[in-house]
Parts: sequence; structure tokens; C-alpha cells
Amino acid sequence: MRSRLKQKPVPHDRLKDALTIARQTGLLGGARTEVVRGRMPKALVQRAKATSGARSDTELIEIALANLAVADQYPDWLLSQQGTVSKEVDLEF
Repeated sequence: MRSRLKQKPVPHDRLKDALTIARQTGLLGGARTEVVRGRMPKALVQRAKATSGARSDTELIEIALANLAVADQYPDWLLSQQGTVSKEVDLEF
């Protein structure tokens, strides 16, 4: 049975920001020694890849873990970005 609930997509920028925060806090540094795996429904993986822009299962897992690992830091990080974009940037408004 297909769900009739409409999915509210997570913005790509929010996921990229989670990766940025994870990188800045050193979570993505070092050797890749941990193996994380699991069997998931194909539809879930396909939707998650489409929503996140991930091209591989590894990239999808990295995005998901980064998002979970830094979720509490996102509001503070976002506020800290105020003023980092030049006022001269054309935002096409």
C-alpha cells in the first residue's frame, strides 16, 4: 500500500550544511575504518538518494550520519554565518 502522505523534502542546502559542520568539527577527518551496513527497503534508499542528491550508498550514509551527528549544532552554525556573504552578491531578486 502506498502512503498518500506528501513528503516534505529536506532542502539540499540543509544536508550540505550538515556535511560542512561535520567537516569543520573534524568528524569527517581521519581514516575511514568503520563499516556501517544494513538492509533497507529499495524505495526508501531511492527516495533518500533523490532527496539528498547522494550518488552512492556510501555518500548517502555519510550524509545521514552527518545530519544526525550535528543536528543540534545547526541553528548556532547557521546564525554564525550571518554576514559571511558579501552584500554585493547578486541574489537575483
